[in-house]
Amino acid sequence: MGKIKYIYILLFFWCGLFSSFAQNISVDETFNTEDLVNNILINSSCATALNINFSGGNFANGEKSFGFFDATGTSFPFQNGIILSTGKIINAEGPNSFITSDGGDINWGGDNDLNQALGLTNTTNATILEFDFIPLGNKISFDYIFASEQYFINASQNQCDFTDGFAFLLRKNDETTYRNLAVVPNTNIPVKINTIRGSGSVCSPANEAYFDAFNGPIHPTNFNGQTKILTAQSDVIPGESYHIKLVIADVRNHQYDSAVFLGGGSFNFGIDIGDDRLVATRNPLCVGESLIVDATQIGATSYQWYQNENLIPDATNSTFNITQAGDYLVEISYGTTCQTTGTIKIEYAEPLIINQNLFTNCDADTNQDGKTVFDLDSIKNDLFTNLPSDYIISFFDSNTSTTPLPVNYTNTTAFTQTIFARITNIQDCYFDYAVNLRVNTFDDILVDETLGLCENESLILNAGSGFSSYLWNTNPPQFTQQITVNSGGIYQVTVTNEVNCSKTKSFTIEPSGVAIIEDIVINDFLDNNTATIQIAASSLGNYEFSLDGNNYQNSNIFSNLVAGEYTVYVQDKKGCGIITRNFLILDYPKFFTPNNDGYNDIWFIKNLERRNLEESIITIFDRYGKLLKQFKGSEGWNGTFNNELLPASDYWFSMELSNGKTVKGHFSLIR
Repeated sequence: MGKIKYIYILLFFWCGLFSSFAQNISVDETFNTEDLVNNILINSSCATALNINFSGGNFANGEKSFGFFDATGTSFPFQNGIILSTGKIINAEGPNSFITSDGGDINWGGDNDLNQALGLTNTTNATILEFDFIPLGNKISFDYIFASEQYFINASQNQCDFTDGFAFLLRKNDETTYRNLAVVPNTNIPVKINTIRGSGSVCSPANEAYFDAFNGPIHPTNFNGQTKILTAQSDVIPGESYHIKLVIADVRNHQYDSAVFLGGGSFNFGIDIGDDRLVATRNPLCVGESLIVDATQIGATSYQWYQNENLIPDATNSTFNITQAGDYLVEISYGTTCQTTGTIKIEYAEPLIINQNLFTNCDADTNQDGKTVFDLDSIKNDLFTNLPSDYIISFFDSNTSTTPLPVNYTNTTAFTQTIFARITNIQDCYFDYAVNLRVNTFDDILVDETLGLCENESLILNAGSGFSSYLWNTNPPQFTQQITVNSGGIYQVTVTNEVNCSKTKSFTIEPSGVAIIEDIVINDFLDNNTATIQIAASSLGNYEFSLDGNNYQNSNIFSNLVAGEYTVYVQDKKGCGIITRNFLILDYPKFFTPNNDGYNDIWFIKNLERRNLEESIITIFDRYGKLLKQFKGSEGWNGTFNNELLPASDYWFSMELSNGKTVKGHFSLIR
């Protein structure tokens, strides 16, 4: 379209600031088809392409959509090779300064084989290279880079599915069905914009490991992005005739051109001399095992074997017996000017040395039944002295089982059990290793204790005898059966028996002491007289209460008390001592008998003076509310009014105590 992509590129041109590392590729449209394929792409006397044909855009001025590119001295990954484009290859030269969208007005069609290979119906602007060849070896490969203007760094969401198509199609000449070699490595996914793309744009990344970069304005090519070097490869049959078709095309319309760069000299005929034998692929050679590799090829005149790029003297046969790990290469000559190679990588399974195969745990729960949990991951790390990091070990309950045991495994046979360790990612090199599990127990029962510690005293804590070691959580730690403590807290001792199993016992030490009675709250002159013993908050202990020194209760409230003097006993439950306090319950007489017999002739309230209530005012009424007598609490009433004896009856009183409380009630006069 000729549109400027990066306006700042002009400043670099004007200032001449392009370094040699960032110089641009150049293209040459003058190479004939024979030279492009046989001398540039193949560049080997081992093969000759036949029936070579290029086709592409028919531009009015004779410009081509295919040709030779030279990237010598640039940062482009290939030095040279062939370029196939959906536009003019002259516009592929860097810098990346404008969008190329050639071929919109020349009736440039697509390709049916490409449509069929990629499931398309609408390709256009197709450039095609196809030729026949007869392979010497049983493998072919060539390297390529896919580049495109459709790698948008600032794409809108609707552009994310736009992608040009290309394919490298291979078939035997006596067949009609092609196979596409241009796929994401180790998959069958065709290489396209949306199957190999990096992160950094609104479009989702895909197979980022194979994406090279979104290209800035200073780039050797005029494309917005490109893949890394990818390899197209296939197994072939030596001596058979094959046809290959390399095709790239725009999809939907001619906008935003793409190109495939084929690395010069990268079209190779190789020999498959066998699969690599690797730990990672679970097929290394076993210790002491050898492998005879056969590289025999029809028409070969000589062979030379190498190990780790070093020539192996006298290894000139078509077969070689491998007895050591390494990277092996065989160089196969066909006359004096043609050579092919085959490679194979050999690894050996590591011989494993047993470090420990008896593992002992203590029964960890309260049910000492000889069964407990074993951490098989930990056992795996201790089983061998030289376990490689890429070896996978699984454990089984028998050497015929195929169900691995869980990592946290509880033995199913009490006290002793044998399980089996198996190297599961390497085939046939190892037998199962017997692993013995043993469970020891701690049968002694330890009971936690809670003890009181009286003020200004010390306490001896005894963990019990008969154990092989003791460890207290004191600071610093102590290691004796008994320790002496003089402060509250939780003291723990871990005891270990003769089979090295341990249990922990806790002593909870609660500071205690004699109670401090803060007050005795008395509620008397009631039907239910009570006394509540209030203990000071500063008291340390847990207390019980008694009125006779023998029978104790947890409650600090005494009820249904008759009038009289009491002694309360407050005892510390931890044995730190007893404190006593006297208190007085007052009450009024419920009757009196004023018959001058000298006994109970006067109605009065005893002991008011002991509570400093002797100045209280007492008023006597008859049942009709008539005032009969008023006197101080230190006095009494003899049952008369105006010196006349009053009859037997119920009489009422009101007492205004000197502490402000009013007590009312009634009593009986009995004659």
